[in-house]
Amino acid sequence: MTNPQQSATTHAGGALPGMLNDTLALPAVAAPMFILSGPELVIAQCKAGVVGSFPALNARPESELAIWLTRIEDALEQARTEDPSARIAPYAVNLICHPSNERLEHDLAICAEHEVPIVITSLSAPERVVPSVHAYGGLVFHDVISTRHAHKAIAAGVDGLILVSAGAGGHAGTLSPFAFVSEVRSFFDGPILLSGAITQGRQILAARALGADLAYLGSFFITAREANAASDYQQMVLNAEAADIVYTDLFSGVHANYLAPSIRAAGLDPVDLPAGDKAQLRVAEHGTKQIKAWRDVWSAGHGVGTIIETAPANVLIERLIDEYRQALSEVRAL
Repeated sequence: MTNPQQSATTHAGGALPGMLNDTLALPAVAAPMFILSGPELVIAQCKAGVVGSFPALNARPESELAIWLTRIEDALEQARTEDPSARIAPYAVNLICHPSNERLEHDLAICAEHEVPIVITSLSAPERVVPSVHAYGGLVFHDVISTRHAHKAIAAGVDGLILVSAGAGGHAGTLSPFAFVSEVRSFFDGPILLSGAITQGRQILAARALGADLAYLGSFFITAREANAASDYQQMVLNAEAADIVYTDLFSGVHANYLAPSIRAAGLDPVDLPAGDKAQLRVAEHGTKQIKAWRDVWSAGHGVGTIIETAPANVLIERLIDEYRQALSEVRAL
């Protein structure tokens, strides 16, 4: 395999912030996954040269958040000390901005205290978050599923946009990445991260060719050894294909992609689901007392058909790097 510490990020139209210029081995960010992303996974991702992230709500009780951040920071600092030449990426924390998130102010204060390098915001505009993060020099990247949301995020002062396109795992949009990236790039010259069924290095290269600066991968890491995923969940992902993904708002009040076999296991028919109720969205609960997303009904994106192994995160990332370089070589030979 190629050396994962050798950068694969150089490209002609880059708009990457300074903290990302010399720290990435691959132009990619690991998406925060509810329940699944924790310190072990984040540390492994960052040490392999990909931005690792986790939802602040995964740290429970709320007092755990500061402990998690210290653990991640200490591990990454130790890795940088042991090998100053290594490309060790910064980490990110996801803050849910929806009014139902009663922890937002607390979690934002802890992130500011620790000067979290990148804060990923989602589910409502981040006006309350941006000033606090910018005050210490951090970056804010915001999830959007439409150009309307993109304009609102830009008005709020975010540094980058995460375009959650059709086929993404978790809460996802319905727009084609071809249309979405092109339209947003026409009015935004900052960093664009593209999400949606990206599970191979050549797809990361394709995202760059479309005009995105970074790929955004979530489902790809469900089968990482460090992920807090049940073995049955990981095996279901390995067995699945795109046709096994169901897009519904039933379980969380917001449309998201789920694995049909997990819906059946919960006693429901994935082809005959009732509509959800957005007014009932509670980000810290994620479902009814009977069936909860993401605990009982498991999420994944359309890219499951090319998720082929359970392995440590660094091994998965090394494979992405090899695939990226091979695809780049093939394109240059055209």
